[in-house]
Amino acid sequence: MKVKVSESHGAALQTSLPFSLRRNSAESKFVFLNSTAGTRLEMASASCLLIEDQFLCSICLDMFTDPVSTPCGHNFCKSCITDHWNVNSTFKCPNCQEVFIRRPELKVNTFISEMVAQFRQSAQQEASSSSSERQVSKPGEVPCDVCTGTKLKALKSCLVCLVSYCETHLKPHLTTTGLKKHQLINPVENLEGRMCEKHDKLLELFCKNDQMCVCVLCPYSDHKTHDVVPLREEYEGKKAELGKTEAEIQQMIQKRLLKFAEFKQSVELSRKNADREMAEGVQVFSALMETVKRRLNNLTDTIKEKQRETEEQAEGFIKELQQEISELEKRSSEVKKLSRSEDHLHLLQNITALNAAPPTKNWTGVRVHPPSYEGTVVRAVKQLEETLREQMQKAELKRVQKDGVNVVLSPDSAHPELVLSADGKQVKHVDVKKNLPDNRARFDACPCVLSKQSLSSGRSYFEVQVKGKTGWDVGVARESINRKGKILLTPQKGFWTICLRNKNEYKALAGPPVRLSLQSGPEKVGVFVDYEKGLVSFYDAVTAALIYSFTGCSFTEKLYPYFSPDLNQDGHNSAPLIIS
Repeated sequence: MKVKVSESHGAALQTSLPFSLRRNSAESKFVFLNSTAGTRLEMASASCLLIEDQFLCSICLDMFTDPVSTPCGHNFCKSCITDHWNVNSTFKCPNCQEVFIRRPELKVNTFISEMVAQFRQSAQQEASSSSSERQVSKPGEVPCDVCTGTKLKALKSCLVCLVSYCETHLKPHLTTTGLKKHQLINPVENLEGRMCEKHDKLLELFCKNDQMCVCVLCPYSDHKTHDVVPLREEYEGKKAELGKTEAEIQQMIQKRLLKFAEFKQSVELSRKNADREMAEGVQVFSALMETVKRRLNNLTDTIKEKQRETEEQAEGFIKELQQEISELEKRSSEVKKLSRSEDHLHLLQNITALNAAPPTKNWTGVRVHPPSYEGTVVRAVKQLEETLREQMQKAELKRVQKDGVNVVLSPDSAHPELVLSADGKQVKHVDVKKNLPDNRARFDACPCVLSKQSLSSGRSYFEVQVKGKTGWDVGVARESINRKGKILLTPQKGFWTICLRNKNEYKALAGPPVRLSLQSGPEKVGVFVDYEKGLVSFYDAVTAALIYSFTGCSFTEKLYPYFSPDLNQDGHNSAPLIIS
């Protein structure tokens, strides 16, 4: 492929290629001397060790085609030097700038032509022998524009020459002084697209008004008064913008990766919860089915027992009747026999014995009453319902107990008349008021105390033993509650509690209080909090019965477990509250 360059680029692309030849009698080889570069080239008869650069025309930068020599000794392609002189008014050498009065008569240099042919042949043989080692252009890759025959993969594209070069044909751009100034980029196709279609000039500028690349002549025609800047300047600006965009995209990616991880974690947590719930469900329903089966067996056994008793009673009556019938039939036979006798004496002598009738029972009022089964199934179902309710309550309590938290009482919040155990698990009221600093956290009028631990998310559960007490308060309170003076225990004031008053008055302090009807007073109270659902539930931790639930609560701050052992009432309520 021939590439023509203008005279303005000629000086940068010129290469001096004069040769002198002499015979080396000691060896059967020709010796070439490059007068400019001083490079000694030896070409043996069996192997030509030549340098490609020495066979390049300094005008087209390709290997000589019909090489000719000028009077000054420089060599060019015949067509290249002819075209060069055709466009110039003077006849001068492109290399040394020597001016000739008349246009020199050019003849093909047969020796150099033969050397080029031999070099081409050697290069083709070398290419053929090492083709497996060189990278041939594949579909989708940019091929070398200079290669003939098999196209090798281009390593670089030149924005000055508008040509893509493989490793071999790229060498002049890496070694020749003038070509080193050319701008090389990674190989791209359609280099002609980098030329201005109107002026046939390289697109070196950028018009900010029209947001397009232009050449150096465009600002004088279609882009007058426009804001035109060098391509590199706009490139740097856009590159900085892309960097910022890339950073923003990476930030978005990171956020989405975090959300992705959050979703995966949620799915995994959901899966674990589902597995746990299914396992618990299987366990509960298996127990329920065993209970139903057992109750059904009890029901059928009861009915069968009643039926058996009825049958035994009837069988006894029947046996007794059969015995009497047998005796009566025997008497009837004797009566008939005697009544047929014509012996007066015999009849009269034996009739007295017949008058002694065998003892019989009066069966008039005797009845076999079928057992009544009315209400049997209903009672069994009610008993089953009660059993199932108890088991469901136990299952529910067992479920919430899995969210148990370790609760320790806070001495800083305790009323001065309260005594806390060393481990912070027990509290009771005494009549002696201790001299303690009145800090912001301490209750100064009501005998109550908070825990050290706060509840601010998820599900939590703790238990308090209230056995032996005649009064107490248990529940949770928000962090910002009033701790000074008289306290009103209502959700509006930040308290969710239940209490015992006067030994047997149980209330949920819901504002107004809700009286609780309990079958028996709890010995241990379980407190369950679901922060997100706004739920506070109280359980009898022994019977698993649900005592009361505050629902629809809106929690916006930390909650603290709340305890009040109430006044000791002259020792009648001296038992401590014990956190278990």
